[in-house]
Amino acid sequence: MANSPQSKKRARQADRRNDVNKARRSRIRTYLRKVEEAIASGDQAAAKAALQAAQPELMRGVTKGVVHKNTASRKISRLAARVKAIG
Repeated sequence: MANSPQSKKRARQADRRNDVNKARRSRIRTYLRKVEEAIASGDQAAAKAALQAAQPELMRGVTKGVVHKNTASRKISRLAARVKAIG
């Protein structure tokens, strides 16, 4: 357990960041789920729109350190390929 004042502060900061990161990760998953649902429905226009909305959210997760850059790029690439295959 944290003993020094600085380590106690760092523990508090870590808790706060954990909550923020958890919310951001959840938000990213929601956007990805919307793309998946649009792909499953077979509506290419809706899927394309959902993908356009999901891309900046995923890359923002990269900037904030929640998701690794290559992971985000891989997810976007695979989703884009699936959206393109609908048409």
